[in-house]
Amino acid sequence: MPSFDEFAQARRAQGFDEVAERHWPPEAVVPTHAHPFAVEALMVAGEMWLGTGDGVPRHLRPGDRFTLAVGQPHDERYGPDGATYWAARRHA
Repeated sequence: MPSFDEFAQARRAQGFDEVAERHWPPEAVVPTHAHPFAVEALMVAGEMWLGTGDGVPRHLRPGDRFTLAVGQPHDERYGPDGATYWAARRHA
């Protein structure tokens, strides 16, 4: 797995303008919402389930990546230990 700095540098080279480390508490639930930016993320700790309305939510663990398009509705549920992921954002 890359370091945070390596992840951030590679995403900025791809045109992402913001990179952040996101921490979520145990058992957190985020209802369906959307963002005004595209996301490319890498799970680094814990687990989450990401629902995008296209069937069964995707179960993500450390090393897994996910992407979201600008305005893509999604919901999130975090595991018993919470989760951490690195998120690169590309604002329109």
